[in-house]
Amino acid sequence: MKLRCAILDDFQGVALGMADWDRLRDRVEVRAVREHLGGEDAVVAEIADCDIVVIMRERTPFPASLLTRLPKLKLLITSGMRNASVDREAAALEGVTVCGTASSPAPPTELTWALLLGLARHVVPEANALRTGGPWQSTIGADLHGARLGLLGLGKIGGRMAAIGRAFGMEVAAWSQNLTAERAAEVGASPAGSLDELLRTSDFVSVHTQLSDRTRGLIGERELALMKPTAYLVNTSRAAIVDQRALIDALHRGRIAGAGVDVYEHEPLPADDPLRTAPNLLGLPHLGYVTRGNYAERFFPQAVEDIEAYLKGAPVRVL
Repeated sequence: MKLRCAILDDFQGVALGMADWDRLRDRVEVRAVREHLGGEDAVVAEIADCDIVVIMRERTPFPASLLTRLPKLKLLITSGMRNASVDREAAALEGVTVCGTASSPAPPTELTWALLLGLARHVVPEANALRTGGPWQSTIGADLHGARLGLLGLGKIGGRMAAIGRAFGMEVAAWSQNLTAERAAEVGASPAGSLDELLRTSDFVSVHTQLSDRTRGLIGERELALMKPTAYLVNTSRAAIVDQRALIDALHRGRIAGAGVDVYEHEPLPADDPLRTAPNLLGLPHLGYVTRGNYAERFFPQAVEDIEAYLKGAPVRVL
């Protein structure tokens, strides 16, 4: 009897065409689920018959409470080599092997610049006005050249951001709890003395640190109040690093010029979420990693490889 595999949250309906799943045809029956399954009951109803499940990043969490309800599940594959929404200890107790795939830092870096540029030059409102017959030029853009780019985190993505910022003629500063002067010098950034200093002096603040107990709520009401009223905040890392209520309040009060967001505490974002109507917010539906290169060259082909290796008794990319 063939094993059964479900690919969850295939929003665009492309997963089966992004890899050679036929390599598994004799041993595994694969299906893709496009609709997001809201709540554990819906997930169990959909995949209770599955031995293998492939998930896209953190779209569908797998906490202990869910894993205990999936006795058939033996292999869980996530795109990327990190997934905070999977309880790996619980998975191990349930006999579930958890594997990952490679993921390129280039797509989220590029998406971050799309948000930053879109905010600086008011791309969405001006484009909408042009299409609807609105006013011809109603905004004044913010200059990047000569402005200060403040990077919260200077890892793989933060380092790329620094290089691009310098190419735009920006002054690049960075801060993180573990940042060294050597790392800052390596990517051409000046280390800020503190988070407060970074926020007070930057014209654009971009978040690229990992979510942890130390960084959860790192930017709250007090921190947002330190930013210039002409400054912009961009977050393509994790929503919980920025206090969402404080951000919404800051936007409504005009305490900052605007925010670009690609990550949310609840995804898909509920229809009545106040972020949807916050002023001067440029929001995207978590597109940072969603590119053909990541999908067709990394996520899905390597998911197939993970399954093949597991079937041979030698799992690869085990988290």
